[in-house]
Amino acid sequence: MLDFRSKQIVERLFRTEYGKLLATLTKLFGPSHIQLAEDMVQETLISALSSWSTGEIPANPTGWLVQVAKRKALNEIKRKHMMLRHHHIHISSHNSVEDIDAFFLDDEIKDSQLRMIFTCCHPALDKKSQIALILKTLCGFGVKEVAKALLSTESTMNKRLYRAKEKIRKAETPFIIPQGNELMEKLDTVGLSLYLLFNEGYNATDGESVIKKELCLEAIRLAKLLVDRYQDDHKLNALLALMCFHTARFDARIDDKGTIILFEDQDRSLWNKDLIHIGMGYLKKSLHDTGISAYHVEARIAAEHCLSSSFKETDWQVIHDHYLLLQKLKPNPIIQLNLAIIQSKLQGVKKSLSLLENITKNDDLKGYYLLPVTQGVFHMKLQDYRKARVFLEKSLTMGPSRKEIAFIQDKIKECKKMLPKD
Repeated sequence: MLDFRSKQIVERLFRTEYGKLLATLTKLFGPSHIQLAEDMVQETLISALSSWSTGEIPANPTGWLVQVAKRKALNEIKRKHMMLRHHHIHISSHNSVEDIDAFFLDDEIKDSQLRMIFTCCHPALDKKSQIALILKTLCGFGVKEVAKALLSTESTMNKRLYRAKEKIRKAETPFIIPQGNELMEKLDTVGLSLYLLFNEGYNATDGESVIKKELCLEAIRLAKLLVDRYQDDHKLNALLALMCFHTARFDARIDDKGTIILFEDQDRSLWNKDLIHIGMGYLKKSLHDTGISAYHVEARIAAEHCLSSSFKETDWQVIHDHYLLLQKLKPNPIIQLNLAIIQSKLQGVKKSLSLLENITKNDDLKGYYLLPVTQGVFHMKLQDYRKARVFLEKSLTMGPSRKEIAFIQDKIKECKKMLPKD
């Protein structure tokens, strides 16, 4: 049996290798056979889990997965050849070990992933289906994770994914990288998918961890794959900069028990300075004269935080102004929430609480647990522990993750200690 650490290694490996194997097999069999490729990847992972559970994880687990996937692919091609020959159909296809090996070379895998990304952005699919397909096929998301990332239900997402694959199969979509205007249109969808992928890792909606690092690193890897290919795409550079800035704070975001550490309490010496420097490089490359995107503004906000010597020394007015611009570019209630929080640094906690109370009327935030959590924490700052406890307990009914529940419960305990005993 695998121990806890080994299980984590296997889960992380399966997550990162799933998309690579699927893209490579889809290139081999053609996008009309995505389901076949998915089945084969699943069989490969099941074989690995079965083999490794009774023995040891191999020294090169990625190589092990590749070899098994190659073998399964070759067997499938031989089976298909036999069927076609039986029906007297002449075919010329990849049918040797050498042919299969060529598909699994590092450069070919990267090329396959790029092709897979753009295949998922088929014009017959609506934007949400395109994003769902990228998250499922390239990023190894489960249906539940895709549903949460796109604010949907599992059953609805299952149907959406099935219809998307069927449309690609029936359209006999070529497995190519688009050019010209079509490329620019699809890059926007791809960028949004990677943004959602990173967000799911940075604020995990499920599981034991607040952060799913492997999702964030996978988003960065795919974003860099695109930036290396399209170096002059300003939005992609800004997106990659944003990811670098957020990733730089990983080690300071959670304590040794895996519980959240509030931004103002984070140890900045744990921030990854090298990654911040890399992020600044991408941010500089993203700047141009033809306008800015939401990624640019978010990256500037993150950079402002990363470059501030302390929480106290942060230029909150600059950050507030950036959020106002972001609200114009990408209006949504979460930005309103952030603007209300920032007001605590400009006009005081009472002003923030007043704004937060107004935001509670927004139907889109009715079940958003971070709103009452913020209200609770701010009431604690005012030493109104009774009100703080009410808001914190309310947030527990809104579906926070397990580690977030631990953080909220710690705050409730603090409130109880400060309240007179009945």
